[in-house]
Amino acid sequence: MKRKKYDGLTIFLFLLPALILFVGILVAPMASSVINSFYKYKGFGSKEWLGWANYKRLFDKTQIPFWDSVKHAFILAGLSVFIQLPLALGLALLLGRGIKGERFFLSVNFMPVLISTVVIGQLWLKVWDPQGLVNSLLRVIGYLKEGDPNIQWLGEGEGKLLYSCFVPMLWQYVGYHMLLMYAGVKSVPTELREAAKIDGATDWQVDRYVVIPSMKQIVKVSVIFAVTGSLKSYDLIRIIATLQTKEASVPSTILMDYMSLRGEYGVASAVAVLLILLCFFFAILISVIFKERD
Repeated sequence: MKRKKYDGLTIFLFLLPALILFVGILVAPMASSVINSFYKYKGFGSKEWLGWANYKRLFDKTQIPFWDSVKHAFILAGLSVFIQLPLALGLALLLGRGIKGERFFLSVNFMPVLISTVVIGQLWLKVWDPQGLVNSLLRVIGYLKEGDPNIQWLGEGEGKLLYSCFVPMLWQYVGYHMLLMYAGVKSVPTELREAAKIDGATDWQVDRYVVIPSMKQIVKVSVIFAVTGSLKSYDLIRIIATLQTKEASVPSTILMDYMSLRGEYGVASAVAVLLILLCFFFAILISVIFKERD
């Protein structure tokens, strides 16, 4: 009995630092956001109890365009799942076949993940500039004729701003998902590949019926990361657009707008709470979907 108590105390002491960090970094801020969401609060001084008033403001489109920002986040999530992840999977399957220069192409595709988001944002601002690379290429190929005005890729009201923000997100994170899936491709036993090829399967059939089903859990993780990452997206949109841009607004930009520019911490906390709930909901939903398919 003494031995068991000693082992239990030892385990608790080893877990204690991680537990303190978990509570201090994750649980405490979440609890603070929940509490502050029911108050009128400027970040300092006294608080005024409002009850559900902050949440009612978020549900009222005439006051805060929160649900428009959620719709934009859903669009980004859909683009990530149906464009970014298939592209990452295709690259992972191609590199996983052991092509010549495999390590080089792996490093090149992963390189944008290592670059600072600020650098990437500034780079793509130059690319999307009216006098920038994209419009210049369109003139070279003849899409834009002599005398045609330059396309305003970053102009609000043009219907292009949100998608102009997605392209650098695609470029930056496709290598991240590719690396996850590449690890999954490499973890498939060679015996399964060889057995399928002996039965006459082509490379595509091996990938379709052997490799992809074997890495379903990694695909699930990538889908969760893509969806929740889109819901939480902020940095690139903040750099390429602005906090108060409605056309490319996402929940995080609404949160920062009301917290840093307007000083309404109660509203910002309400946005944070709803954003956390959305992320948890979709993470659980995706896990359930993949579990049913298993």
